[in-house]
Amino acid sequence: MWNIRHPLIFIKLLLYAGTSFGQSKALPINLSLFNQATAIPFTSFFTSPVHPGIQIGTEFNYHIKTGSRLFQTANLSYFYHNYLAQGVGLNSELGYECRLKNGLAITGLFGLGYMHTFTTSEEFSFSDGTYHKQNDKGNSRLFPSLSLDLGYYLDPSRDTSPKIFVRYQSWAEFPYSPGFIPVMTHINLHLGIKFFLHTNDHSHE
Repeated sequence: MWNIRHPLIFIKLLLYAGTSFGQSKALPINLSLFNQATAIPFTSFFTSPVHPGIQIGTEFNYHIKTGSRLFQTANLSYFYHNYLAQGVGLNSELGYECRLKNGLAITGLFGLGYMHTFTTSEEFSFSDGTYHKQNDKGNSRLFPSLSLDLGYYLDPSRDTSPKIFVRYQSWAEFPYSPGFIPVMTHINLHLGIKFFLHTNDHSHE
């Protein structure tokens, strides 16, 4: 069964990498809390009850121009839906950001990842005239995603400025229940921040 220590180890490695990298360049860290819902994408914005989740990751630039950039993300996420399942996901997204001089930024991201989900209730099987509790080994999913976010750079003059953002992420689980419901769609509404670890590169200031 998945162990809660695994994402903590990932976070420690990420922070350690940031410390090491920080001697020569800045490492961006994206951290967000989100509300997860089972819904058809773009039909809902904020939903209740709240099903909480957290995501942490980093990103790498492919191409930068004045006011825009093409980049790749790498993320680890976890959500808890008390009526359905809890899941741990690893994914990567290709993103394109347009950044205005006043600090506002609009970003689109297309992602693909792997998710492992576990039921949040006990499961039983019936045999030999009695019910037996099942061990939940979880289910493997692919999860493509399409996200849009609106952000604001707190210090617009710096490339390494912290950024706060609201992100609307639509995504799908596949396969969900083969022969019954092949694909289950979801939305996540993120509230997050991007910050940089150990910024020593002053070339853009």
